[in-house]
Amino acid sequence: MIIDIHGHYTTAPAQLGAWRDLQVAFAEGAGDEPSPSDLHISDDDIRETIEANQLRLMDERGSDVTVFSPRASFMAHHIGDFAVSATWARICNDLVARVSQLFPDRFLPGAMLPQSPGVDPKTTLAELDRAVNELGVVTVNINPDPSGGLWTAPLLTDRSWYPLYEKLVEYELPAMIHVSTSCKPQFHTTGDHYLGADTTAFMQLLKGDLFRDFPDLKLVIPHGGGAVPYHWGRFRGLAMALGKPELEEHLLGNVYFDTCVYHQPGIDLLTQVIPTENILFASEMIGAVRDIDPRTGHYFDDTKRYVDATANLDDAKRRQVFEGNARRVYPRLDRALHKRALTAPGL
Repeated sequence: MIIDIHGHYTTAPAQLGAWRDLQVAFAEGAGDEPSPSDLHISDDDIRETIEANQLRLMDERGSDVTVFSPRASFMAHHIGDFAVSATWARICNDLVARVSQLFPDRFLPGAMLPQSPGVDPKTTLAELDRAVNELGVVTVNINPDPSGGLWTAPLLTDRSWYPLYEKLVEYELPAMIHVSTSCKPQFHTTGDHYLGADTTAFMQLLKGDLFRDFPDLKLVIPHGGGAVPYHWGRFRGLAMALGKPELEEHLLGNVYFDTCVYHQPGIDLLTQVIPTENILFASEMIGAVRDIDPRTGHYFDDTKRYVDATANLDDAKRRQVFEGNARRVYPRLDRALHKRALTAPGL
């Protein structure tokens, strides 16, 4: 089975963006606050946007299941206050849950959290509880920078995050560390902001001792870890200078990386530097890069091709990357897939 652990609803019906525009205008002092009941998206609207886009490409590329969460750049936690974020998170989480209900064999839901700059992370717990217990999510996205590029949030190792981590461990729920859009024009959202944030998150974890307190916490750093594989020697050296253990002992029992790397040499490096058990297949499709690479004639984000082609993985390791690691790191995903297999026609 090919399990893609990183997908976003980037093709959501236009009604969602139109409603959000009204909410943003309200947050900025213009117009009335829109009600969630004003947003009307039919099942047919969802089917149309999924079948023509993600599902079509999954079938073409040979991917079986996608872990599907709200569009990352749409989270935009820096807009408005906590109440604005809470309403927006609920709407977006409900929508991706509907996708998984309409296509139960192909999508499993993930959730965004209603974070807000300067607000205690424990305020996200109510939506986390709802997403797990009512929507059946198998992961959540945590934004280490709700300010949208200002980096005013406490480090990921700060104790203010601990109530959230305690819940994640209780629910056996891994979290993807994923920023949202940047409010600073100096940063391109899906370019330097995303990749810089991945690197920053890893360095925050390296500097601390979070997993001494949470040995069962699982965190996924997307986009191949940003600069991490390329500068593994630098990070090893910095860990030594800070009096930390080797990275394999210090972080790799808890930190994982996905394969959202859009060329063959990048995947080759990732699979050479990072242990196989810490790599999870993902494409982020349809996401940051949507074009066909003129050098190969294939889409940049067809990452399965790169994993298939790398000489650094034998068949057993390739199965780990495509399926085994996801089932191990995402226990709720594994249980959901087992349940679906038992209830499949003919069984």
